[in-house]
Amino acid sequence: MKSTLILLTLAFVSTCFAVSAATPAKPNVILLMSDDQGWGDVGFNGNKNLQTPHLDAMAAEGVRFDRFYASAPLCSPTRGSCLTGRYPFRFGVLAAHTAGMRVGEITIAEMLKDKGYRTGFFGKWHLGWVKESDAGSRGFYSPPSQHGFDTHFATTSAVPTWNPTVTPADWTSWGYKPGQPWKGGAPYVQDGVEVTHNMAGDDSRVIMDRVIPFIEANQARPFFATVWFHAPHEPVVAGEAYRKRYSKHGNARQNLYGCITAMDEQIGRLRARLDELGLSESTAVFFCSDNGPADNLTKKGVASAGPFKGYKHTMYEGGLLVPACAVWPNVIPPGTTTNIRCSTLDFFPTIAGIVDFEFGSKDKRPIDGMDLMKVIRGKVNQRPSDLFFGYRRLHGDIDGQAIIAGDWKLLREAKPDGRVRLYDLATDPYEQHDLAIEKPDQLRQMSKRLQEIDAECQRSRDGADYRY
Repeated sequence: MKSTLILLTLAFVSTCFAVSAATPAKPNVILLMSDDQGWGDVGFNGNKNLQTPHLDAMAAEGVRFDRFYASAPLCSPTRGSCLTGRYPFRFGVLAAHTAGMRVGEITIAEMLKDKGYRTGFFGKWHLGWVKESDAGSRGFYSPPSQHGFDTHFATTSAVPTWNPTVTPADWTSWGYKPGQPWKGGAPYVQDGVEVTHNMAGDDSRVIMDRVIPFIEANQARPFFATVWFHAPHEPVVAGEAYRKRYSKHGNARQNLYGCITAMDEQIGRLRARLDELGLSESTAVFFCSDNGPADNLTKKGVASAGPFKGYKHTMYEGGLLVPACAVWPNVIPPGTTTNIRCSTLDFFPTIAGIVDFEFGSKDKRPIDGMDLMKVIRGKVNQRPSDLFFGYRRLHGDIDGQAIIAGDWKLLREAKPDGRVRLYDLATDPYEQHDLAIEKPDQLRQMSKRLQEIDAECQRSRDGADYRY
């Protein structure tokens, strides 16, 4: 059944692409990412209660990725994989607040800047501190400006998804100022300077208010915009108007759904402005989440990983599979879907293919992703490389690892359990039947491959990929 679905999808893609083969030489690129949005927390994956009309339209007008994986079940490692195309264990960002992006890594922004692009970052960075004077023991100073971004409006980590619209005298009653984080850290910083104006209200709107001027200022040249929303990461707060849309639900779901709808509205605003500027057909827009839904909200039945087992911080499918889609008029055929396993690792090689980028001899290094355009064009019917996941807290034991090779998945749970499980995702996509005992040969093969990739990543972390 699965093979039939793939063949039908690829046949549809190939037919449509025959009239959609013209690719702009230097298209604009926008990477959108939500934070802790589960696979089931979007309309285009079947949620009937949550209003995401603009994301649903984006998926319908382009490609919907039905099996799209974050590179880790938590934010920072996944974010690094988006920009580098590499397993997080290669570049050493193994969990949140534990490191920063190394300057030896080559990012999409650096790649495109060398191609004449204007580059901008907006939202939650979480790959190192964005303001040098704020840097503390949890990670090191490593702002977007060190990694190819010409300009940035960024936070080091999380801020509330809604900021109070009260006067400064009342901020203390909320426990934070508009735009400031909720557990210490640093507020929004624009190119090294703390931002204090236009910070109240919906945080997705606050971010988009900086994105659109960047696009307007650079519409005459190719640009790359990375837009990483805070929604719906805790503290999950929605404005009253958005909460009212879900008045039949409980308080937690009103806030979760409300802030996702508010983010969706800003994505619609972005796409409308691209249309007004005549930039839609020359702009590729990608969207995904950074990991599965927050565990506390999932356990309460508020957030959703859809039919998949697990949530954020777990190596089960629910912690790794995320909603994802892309739109590029006249290049990506509308109504395209694929259940080929794709990943945040794939953004780098996809964009490299679009702009015809190749590493120089001194910069060559392992890239773990694949070109998504080959999937969309029907040139790939299964993933050619393994998917490897893992995370480890600072100075701690590995909190879990997993590998997917073909349809086989080996999963090692976090300590103190540390149990190894084996699943055949072709017949058991919801991970109900552990085959570790029944399939000892497959278990040994997958365990060996996991050890090989882990050792290879250790060599990368030790500097094998960097040439100076």
